[in-house]
Amino acid sequence: MITFIHTADIHFGMENYGRLDPKTGIHSRLLDFQRALHECIDRAIAEDVDFFMFSGDAYKTAHPSPTHQRLLSECFFRLFKQNIPIVMVIGNHDHPLTFGKAHALEIFGQLPLEGFHVISKPHNLLLHTKSGPIQITGIPWPTRSQVSLSSEHQNRTASQLTELISNGLADIIRDLAERLDPNLPAILAGHLTVSSGIFSGSEKRAVYGNDPVLLPSQLALEPYDYVALGHLHRYQNLNPQGHPAIVYSGSIERIDFGERKEDKGFCLVKISDKQKTTHEFIKVTTRPFIQIDITLNDDSSQTEQILKQVRLHTIIDAVIKIVYTLPAHIKDRVDTHVIHNACEPAHYIVGIFPIRPILIKEARASLKMDMNLQELLQTYCTTKPEYAPLQDDMIKKALELLSEIEQEDF
Repeated sequence: MITFIHTADIHFGMENYGRLDPKTGIHSRLLDFQRALHECIDRAIAEDVDFFMFSGDAYKTAHPSPTHQRLLSECFFRLFKQNIPIVMVIGNHDHPLTFGKAHALEIFGQLPLEGFHVISKPHNLLLHTKSGPIQITGIPWPTRSQVSLSSEHQNRTASQLTELISNGLADIIRDLAERLDPNLPAILAGHLTVSSGIFSGSEKRAVYGNDPVLLPSQLALEPYDYVALGHLHRYQNLNPQGHPAIVYSGSIERIDFGERKEDKGFCLVKISDKQKTTHEFIKVTTRPFIQIDITLNDDSSQTEQILKQVRLHTIIDAVIKIVYTLPAHIKDRVDTHVIHNACEPAHYIVGIFPIRPILIKEARASLKMDMNLQELLQTYCTTKPEYAPLQDDMIKKALELLSEIEQEDF
């Protein structure tokens, strides 16, 4: 049996919704991500896995700070000291997308040490583990430089080029699969977008028209026993009834409030024989993200209504966002200072945000300078249906007043 950990989307450098830790001088959210990765590595060591599969996006950007690099290295070297090989696939956040520049994980491939395997170009890797050999087809985030595009395509639109890259990538995967030994276990590991995958949170900003997209059928190929994907932040198996499983392990920590309801973790995979592969999603401890939504009324204190909702949640060490909706006719009397004090046990307060319905402006009457008083009043009353029964009397009284004023002036 070959056992391995599958994880992805570590995103060291995501430092939103936090503050500097006074003990370490490191941003608290960076420490959250490191803590989650250590929890994953703890399980890898406890299970004595054969290798550690990381499917891309180690950092927030392709230019991590020395601090980010140090913390990630500390995590990976824990595996190295336990003789657990690490296979890394380059993700879109790891890639500088500039010719000649090093990607964020290149340093691991340059170390004169056994046990670090960095896949920056599509190819097959034969990894020898303590439980036997396994074949790994590595597919990093697809860029134009990795997929052959001839000069005849230079005048095509961006969407046409994306489609060409998707088709070219599918051809590469099929070709690499055909080169594998069908008698040995094999996995496909990539940082990819699959058509049936569900985006979540920050990744929803990715547009399908810009991402090369593959079909599940283009990945579920013989002789793969498991497909280990990164890029989408939600754990999901896109081939639950078939073989092989096509799995996004998801991110190890929450990136933003779009992921507040999702469990975060990694996968423990076991290949016992051909067609006999199992995987288990293992949750890690993450910082709670709590969004409190409330519609206020004018029956009681607005501030107390919000405080009542806050008390219904366990906010200790959580990241809090409060969104309250006010009817159009009610004045905003929320005391945000009192609410901030009540949320002091929280780790971070994103904000207290009011929402008001958009009022539709009434159409103005088409008044003109050359209209006399009677015409002005008649036009005005057409925009005020409630004045219709009184219109004639109002105009009559107005004209009488105007007549009296003119006589007095005379």
